[in-house]
This record gives sequence, structure tokens and C-alpha cells, in this order.
Amino acid sequence: MPKIKTHRGAAKRFKKTGSGKISRRRACKSHMMTGKPAKRTRRLRTSALISAGEQKSISRLLPYL
Repeated sequence: MPKIKTHRGAAKRFKKTGSGKISRRRACKSHMMTGKPAKRTRRLRTSALISAGEQKSISRLLPYL
């Protein structure tokens, strides 16, 4: 059986937590930060977990994560 290639774009965006869940960065923090409230920018700093519906498709992109 050949090795499965990792999707390199997904590998740069997701990482696995200690408990085995997949974490991601929050969106809307790349530009135009002066127009957003400080409370929102603090919330965007934190990482989030992917939803249960996306778990199967993302883990298929990252077979060795």
C-alpha cells in the first residue's frame, strides 16, 4: 500500500491538541484591525476547535497528524 500524501495547505492551518482534537486559527484577523473593537481582536487571538461536521474531511486531508 503506498503512502498517502498530506495536503500541505491544510497542514499549515491545523494542528492536533493533546487530547487528539484538531485546532484552527480564527478568521478575520489579517487586515483592517483598526476598525474592529479591542474586545473582538482579543477574542480573535485565541485558537478554536473545528466543528464535528468538518472533523472527518480535515482528518482525511491530514492522515499523519
